[in-house]
Amino acid sequence: MKNFVLLFFVFCSLIGFAQVDNHKVVHISGAVVEGDSLKALPFAHLTIKGNNMGTVTDAYGFFSLIAHIGDTIEFSSIGFHKNQFIVPTQIQENSYSLIHVMLKDTILLKEFSLFPWPTIEEFSTAFINLELSKDDKQRAEENLNKHKLMAAAGSVPLEGSTTYKYELQNRYTRMYLADGFPSLRFLDPIAWSQFIKAWQNGDFKKKDNIKYLPKE
Repeated sequence: MKNFVLLFFVFCSLIGFAQVDNHKVVHISGAVVEGDSLKALPFAHLTIKGNNMGTVTDAYGFFSLIAHIGDTIEFSSIGFHKNQFIVPTQIQENSYSLIHVMLKDTILLKEFSLFPWPTIEEFSTAFINLELSKDDKQRAEENLNKHKLMAAAGSVPLEGSTTYKYELQNRYTRMYLADGFPSLRFLDPIAWSQFIKAWQNGDFKKKDNIKYLPKE
């Protein structure tokens, strides 16, 4: 009888200890990684099952939240299988760290073929009766026409380095003029000397090596 009473009190003590221990608060921290590459999984969702508490991993896959021992933490992320982690009841410390692995949720769809004709027979008939007005050579010659290429080249904007030099030169000019009116070089003897020298050298003549835009 004494042994039975002793066992009864021990059993009640263990139940009370377990009830108190279930409310123990634990700081859970760690990282979430991908199962195939072990790369960090950013912005994954962590939710404690049964309440609205949770958190989100940062850009490096790290997380930190407060839970009770025995709580179930649900992990979820777009493109990955949902899984759970149960906080161990035998934790002695007030903190616990883990690295949680999540597997990709890959869905393989069946092959789907799309045709512009309802049946293969209609496609074969249309393909055989197809009449091409121009062959590959004629289309290539039209696409490589010099007039078309020059017209297209005229609409191409300047590259980044040229635009940068042009803007830099304009800024130097504005700094030199101190936001005043631009000087007139009509009476500048140096400008006239450069103009006459360029005229004598034939710099203003139309040159064959320069591709000018075609006239409309």
